[in-house]
Parts: sequence; C-alpha cells; structure tokens
Amino acid sequence: MGEPRGAVAARAAAIVLGAGACYCLWRLAASGRRGPRAAGGAARGPPPDNSPPVSTHTMDGDALQKLIYLLHATDDPLIQEQALITLGNSAAFSVNQDIIRNLGGLSVIGGMLSDCVPKVKEKALNALNNLSMNIKNQEEIQVYITQVCGNVESAPLNSDLQLAGLRLLTNMSVTSDYHRKMISSIPCLFHLLSEGTERTQIQVLKVLVNLSANPAMTRHLLRGQVPTLLLLLDNCTNRDILIRALVFAANLKKNMNNKDGTMDQYSESSVFFTLCGDSTAFAQKLASLLHHPDAEVKEQVVRILTQ
Repeated sequence: MGEPRGAVAARAAAIVLGAGACYCLWRLAASGRRGPRAAGGAARGPPPDNSPPVSTHTMDGDALQKLIYLLHATDDPLIQEQALITLGNSAAFSVNQDIIRNLGGLSVIGGMLSDCVPKVKEKALNALNNLSMNIKNQEEIQVYITQVCGNVESAPLNSDLQLAGLRLLTNMSVTSDYHRKMISSIPCLFHLLSEGTERTQIQVLKVLVNLSANPAMTRHLLRGQVPTLLLLLDNCTNRDILIRALVFAANLKKNMNNKDGTMDQYSESSVFFTLCGDSTAFAQKLASLLHHPDAEVKEQVVRILTQ
C-alpha cells in the first residue's frame, strides 16, 4: 500500500525546510568562477556560463515528486511559497530541470501564477525562471507567457513580482520562438522603461534587446511610445542601461527597411521618430557618446552610425 496522504504531505513539508543546502553551496562556489556577462543582454541560446551544474548531490526524483504533490495539495500560502523556493533552488541543477518536467511539475508551478497572493506568484515566476534555462522546459513554459505579461503589467511598479516576471520574459525571449506572444506587452515594456527605477529599466532593456534582434519584431517596436528614450542616450546614464539602450537602437537600425513605413505613420513620441524623425537631436547624442570613456559604448555608437 502507498503512504497515507497525510504522511506524504508531512514528509514533503520536511523536505521544503531542509533541501536548499546543496544549492547554497553551489551558489557560493559558482560565484567565484562565473565570468563576465554580455552587456547587451541578448544571446542566441541559454548562456552557457549560466547553465547549472549536473550534480549527484541534489534532491532525488522521489523527493521532488513529494514536493510537487505538496505544492498541488496545499492551500497554505506559506507552504506554497517555501515549496516554490525549494523547487526553484533545486532547478539550479540541470538534472532536476528534467526531473521536474517529467513529473508534471511545470504545470503545477505554472498554476500558481493565478494565485491571489503576490509572494506566491513571485516565487512561482522565480522557479519557472530557473527551469526555463532548459530548452525542453521552455516548450512547456511558453503557454504561460501571456499570463506572465499580465502579471508584469498588473504588478506594482518596481516590485519584486514585476522584476520576477521580467526576468522570466528575458529568458523566454532569448530565442525568437516566442516573441509574437509578447507583442501586446510592448507598450507596457516601454512604460516601465520610462517610469521604472534603474533596476527595472535594466531588466526591461534585456527583454527589448532580445526582441529587437528579431527582424519580425522591428515594426512593432518602432511603433512603441517612449519619449524618454533619447534621455537615456547620455554620458551620465548608468552604463548597464546606456549600453543596452544603444544595442536596442543599433538592432532596430540594422533591421529597418522600406517596408517599415514612413514618418507620417508614426507619432512624435514613437521609437521610429526618435531614431529617424528628429535626426539632429539623435545625431548630437551619438556624437557626444563617441567621447564616452567606455569602449563598448563607443562600439555600439559606431554600429548605429554605420547602419
């Protein structure tokens, strides 16, 4: 006979409280060997230096199964939150990413995105973010992109919930496979770019850089309303924001063609008008940035000027 339901839940709850130690040890070790990240935030596949290690010292399939069962069975938000944290931490190991998917864990975690408790949704997004480093997992997680976009839009500005959603969208936009699912959220992304803190702006720009690398997204991005874009192209702007804003502009300039329309199809606050309309202001910004002390900033300026 199988274990009684209460016994399974009790054992799973114990797992929740004690399963994160190996993850923390790996994070401490990994922090000393991780190399620098690409400034633009875009890549063609999950970044190899972020790929979690394969380890034999992780939760086994039986423990993960009980943990997923507990998450599905309980209505207690505190237990849900801790279970999601444990699942997210376990997903730092690549072997567990496959196990969680094969156990049906992705749909259970995805179901938490509808929870009314913000902290539960945030931890679900964090867990899915770790799990999305796996291409096969992305194929299942993509069904939640619209819901994730909705969470980003409805979350309080600059909140941890909003940032968690933006991080997941960053991973899910690394390839162009799911870009079209994010089109309706482009206005929201530009709003956050204008109104958010630097931390929010950096995360938004990571998504926008990924989207801008796809020629099929060019017209949708050019229509975006972001009157403050020109203000970001300044020598005083945070380097991480400045470089990504320049990469975003360079990608769009590269992918633009006659099919993207003429100036009368775009408003004065659009990305198109910023890049192509008032060319004097844009040119002056670029000329000033050519004297920026950072070599990568100057490299991106040259990319724009030579398109």
